[in-house]
Amino acid sequence: MSIKLIAIDIDGTLLNENNELAPRTIKTLQAASARGVKVVLTTGRPLTGVTPYLDKLGLHGDDQYVITFNGALAQTVSGNILSKETISYDDYRDIEALSHKLAVHFHVEDDHLIYTAHQLIPKYSIGESFLVNMQIKYVPVADMEVKDYSKGMMIDEPEVIDRVIKDIPTLFHDRFYVVRSTPYFLEFINKNASKGNALNALATKLGLQQAEVMALGDQNNDLTMLEWAGLGVAMGNGTSEAKAAANVITATNAEDGVAQAVEKYVLA
Repeated sequence: MSIKLIAIDIDGTLLNENNELAPRTIKTLQAASARGVKVVLTTGRPLTGVTPYLDKLGLHGDDQYVITFNGALAQTVSGNILSKETISYDDYRDIEALSHKLAVHFHVEDDHLIYTAHQLIPKYSIGESFLVNMQIKYVPVADMEVKDYSKGMMIDEPEVIDRVIKDIPTLFHDRFYVVRSTPYFLEFINKNASKGNALNALATKLGLQQAEVMALGDQNNDLTMLEWAGLGVAMGNGTSEAKAAANVITATNAEDGVAQAVEKYVLA
């Protein structure tokens, strides 16, 4: 059965080692799109952090799709929301309190802003702001608005995240989907949200079978979609868990691994 939808993680997968979209990748994905194959970027980023790459790939309109916030939102590239799984204000307060107990920096995001209760804004929050083209707002915990949020993120040095992962209480794993998306990001999202669940919902909407879906990723937040897709492709630079979850392994992102996989399994 031919591939009709390609789901692609962004950081470490679509983008090369210089955090750039390589010409070969652009050309290959545009060729797939021209054949009617849906190219769906699936990411922990908000839509603001995806738009520059959608523009370069020529993906526009309400018949093109994107999965953001690690599956918390599935939407058209023009911003119309198809599905949304959020965390509550009470969830925010509980994760914020846990972050203090574990001595790790924390922020929370919605569709428009990054919110931090740290007066001295952590460097990784600043990095996230630049990465996803979203402003940071300092708000003390007591002044946070009572509303839903897209995700919470413990953000710190990799060795701090290594320690924190071991100390997250089981109660939080039962309550949230807790996933490490980079060495310095540990994300807390709605239990029903994941790239795999969002991809399943989108494929169902489009009338596609699993065998018609290919997913490419490199990190542990990609595991659910690598496992769900008919063809799961791990990057050569991926984690050992991503490689174990995939059907095949392509080249690294420094070697145009996405383009190589699409050329082999979609355009051949």
